[in-house]
Amino acid sequence: MKKILILGGGFSKEREVSLDTAKSVYRSIKKKYKVIISEPDGDLLKNIKNFKPDVVFNALHGRFGEDGYVQTILEAMKVKYTHSGILASYLAMDKEISKKIFLKNKILSPKYIKFDISKKNILNKKFILKIKKKFNFPVVIKPINEGSSVNVYICKENNLLKNIKKMKNYKQILIEEYIAGREIQVAILGRRKLGAIELEPKRKFYDYKAKYNLSAKTKHIIPVNLNKNDFNKVMSIALKAHKLLGCRGVTRSDFKFCKGKFYLLEINTQPGMTNLSLVPEIAAYSGMNFIQLIEWIIRDASINR
Repeated sequence: MKKILILGGGFSKEREVSLDTAKSVYRSIKKKYKVIISEPDGDLLKNIKNFKPDVVFNALHGRFGEDGYVQTILEAMKVKYTHSGILASYLAMDKEISKKIFLKNKILSPKYIKFDISKKNILNKKFILKIKKKFNFPVVIKPINEGSSVNVYICKENNLLKNIKKMKNYKQILIEEYIAGREIQVAILGRRKLGAIELEPKRKFYDYKAKYNLSAKTKHIIPVNLNKNDFNKVMSIALKAHKLLGCRGVTRSDFKFCKGKFYLLEINTQPGMTNLSLVPEIAAYSGMNFIQLIEWIIRDASINR
């Protein structure tokens, strides 16, 4: 019987979602494989050495689990693991670097500037005017390396400075033009265009609560109401981005569709596998149930990616 070690929990702000993903994966495969869930803590190396897994299923989300950090440890231990490798994980998690790659390769993404939080002395009316000149309001502010819309704010002119001050725990943030329009998310599986889903949040945007809380009542629309050309276009952009960053396994790309154009916001290399997660929903619509999806991800696991 194959042995699978599921990495779940971790130290990021997405810890609870990661644990939900780990438990969902565990329940789906426990009858077929010998499975344990392990935290990426001081006992991780000992757990891997003792359990000797055939595959590590990386169910971590956010920093330290999705940014190349834990992938480096797994590479050093020469153990097979799921999802993208060190470099692709790092590139996708860094929103500025990935944006530069997208824009260089003619993939639309919102315009942005990087802001150093230590420069608090420039947070004044001149700064507001500079932002207004470049983007107009509202604008979006976000950390460079968080996931799940953690600490993302849509800001008007009168609350930009207040919201930037809330980001004091980050060294740098992105200030980005706000793109109105429809929320479209696309799943890629290996080199397969798995499908897409549209989201209609009741909140200001598809934020952390809209993603993971049933009470937020976010509407999931599948199939997406796009004509054939637009549907094929967004699927192709997602696959192109997946390849550009060197991703493997499953990814989910987040788009805004505005005035006939698709803007790629970011690519997620370890999408959630909870009961509210989008990739399993897209997979189910395409004819692949949850167990089949997880088993595909396990089979795709490898070393040195």
